[in-house]
Amino acid sequence: MGQWIQTVVRFGQSQWALLNGALLFYTCVPLPERWPVEFSQIARVVPLVGLGLGGCLAGVDAVLSLGVPIFLRSALIVLIGVWLTGGLHLDGAMDTADGLAVQEPQRRLAVMADSNAGAFGVMAAIAILLLKTAALTAIAHDRWFALMVAAAWGRWGQQWAIGCYQYLKPTGKGAFHKQAMPSYRYALPWAGGLSLLTMLSVTLKLIPWSSGLITAIAGLGSASLVANWLNRKLGGHTGDTYGAVVEWVEVAVLVSLACAS
Repeated sequence: MGQWIQTVVRFGQSQWALLNGALLFYTCVPLPERWPVEFSQIARVVPLVGLGLGGCLAGVDAVLSLGVPIFLRSALIVLIGVWLTGGLHLDGAMDTADGLAVQEPQRRLAVMADSNAGAFGVMAAIAILLLKTAALTAIAHDRWFALMVAAAWGRWGQQWAIGCYQYLKPTGKGAFHKQAMPSYRYALPWAGGLSLLTMLSVTLKLIPWSSGLITAIAGLGSASLVANWLNRKLGGHTGDTYGAVVEWVEVAVLVSLACAS
């Protein structure tokens, strides 16, 4: 009995350290220095980070709803989301757009590695921020659900891209993600988990069944399409394209829910 308890405690501590590592890597949320941190497997828990971020944004949105007009509230929520992540994924989407704008395929990775933002990167950022703000403005009800599932499915899309396609930069910052998720099979449990959470929300009548169905289709479909399209364009993925997948899947989920509102 004592051995079993020790095993459970060690497992809990390892998962806590893993979640702390994911928070430090993917967000700007400060953590106490003494808390344990583990980075090697953080890609396996990133959808949970998305749920947490979405939940935080939903809480802020609820407070702002007490007196802030819906358009301004939506814009603030989108910008707070960028701030909480340090613009990590948006920066990746911008670099990816700049790289894809280059006609010579062999030069695309070099352009993406350049820290200077190009015209196509700026246009991609504007499009992402504008679409998110417009979509959120159109979602008058169940905004908490939209914020949480968009963030969660966006990060599941990253898992799908990691597991399905090769990583193009063995020494890049995202190389350890591929080591943590060498196959798409590692992404399947989270797809099932997010689908079950959506079904539970429908069962408890927290959201209409149509919203749950649209969310699952938009999340799974856009993640597969965006990850595959970037793979065909580049021959694989990088840390930048992982960020691009997150952003565009979030856009797809929010826009789909907005169209159904």
